[in-house]
Parts: sequence; structure tokens; C-alpha cells
Amino acid sequence: MKTVIFDLDGTLADTSADLIGAANASFRRLGHGDLLDPVADRLVAFHGAKAMLRMGFSRLEGAFGEAEVDREYPLLVAYYGENLDRETRLYPGAVAAVERLLGAGYALGVCTNKPEGLADVLLERLGVRGLFASLIGADTLAVRKPDPAAFREAVVRAGGDPGRAMLVGDTVTDVECARAADVPVVLVGFGPEGPGVARLGPDAVIGHYDHLDAEVARLIG
Repeated sequence: MKTVIFDLDGTLADTSADLIGAANASFRRLGHGDLLDPVADRLVAFHGAKAMLRMGFSRLEGAFGEAEVDREYPLLVAYYGENLDRETRLYPGAVAAVERLLGAGYALGVCTNKPEGLADVLLERLGVRGLFASLIGADTLAVRKPDPAAFREAVVRAGGDPGRAMLVGDTVTDVECARAADVPVVLVGFGPEGPGVARLGPDAVIGHYDHLDAEVARLIG
């Protein structure tokens, strides 16, 4: 089967506010207050929990290194796991686009660098887990994106053919993964970086999920 694999954070859903909220909860617990702005710093949210911690600590006087980041990381993840859908929303048109692709006979899956357990819970709470035949998270395999093995496993578990597949994402990680897997990649132009993702050289950039069907048909038939 021809297969479309989706990234999650910044592609299917805007998770930035809840991710930044979890980081700020860590900083508040340490007595520093909110060190990250949910709007101005939303891009760093999609680089992971440790990136958020590093950015916050960099704004404080004094020496904060990887030891502090490593200490706070599990606490941040635990807090996020309990509050991961307070403000997270699917992007407009995402569900309709996914349902159209299913109706057209494509196999669908998710390949994310979010831990699999958290991704599974979030997709369930957003009401869309059942639309995807596979889910590969950061800890599902010994590797994760941009390693192409993560993408290929998502395709295989969805019942598809890695040679007739493509990736929908929002970052350079997705582009590098797709290029390593030798498959087309479409980036969303409404994610954390906006239309500026065109600089990454994807096969296409879409400004709304209404435009995904045409690109999928063009790229993999």
C-alpha cells in the first residue's frame, strides 16, 4: 500500500503551549518563575524538553550546565505527561485530510520524536489515535528520526511499502529523515516556523491541510 507517515508535534498538532508550560513549571518549582514565553519561544518547544531547559537556564545568572538539565528532565516529562492536552489542538483541517487519505486507500502512520507512550496518550485524547495504523516514538526503537529506520518501521507497521511512502513534517529533522529514506517529504507552512520552512528544500510546503491531498497524489500517486 502507498503510505503517508505524519510527524506529530508541530505537524498534526500545535503542542507548543503545553510543552512550554511544562518547562515553566520546572522553573517555577526551582524558584525562577516563568523563563520561557509561550509565543516568542514556541519554536524551541519542538526541539525537545532538554532544549527548553537549556534555553531557560541560559537566561539566569550563574552556572547552569547539563547536570541541572539532566536532573530536571524527568520531572519536566512527568509534569508534561499529566498536562499534555490542556492547550494542545490539532491544526485546522488535519482530521479531514487524514480521513480523506484513508478513504482514498492510503495506509497512515505517525513517526515522532516524542516518547511513544506520551504520543499514544495524546493522540487518544485528541480523538485521532484510531486513524493511524502505526505509531513510532522516540523510544520505540534503538534509533529515532532522522534515522530512516524509524520512518521505515512506521511504514511497515502500517502495512505499507517503504518504497511507496512519504513523510509529512515540519522541521529539518523530517527533511533529513525523508532524504535518508529516499522518499518525498511535505512540510507544513503553518507549524512553528511558518512558511519559512521552504528554506529546508522539501518537495512541497502546504499552507493548509486542504492542500495535502493534491501533493500526496503528485508525489506518490
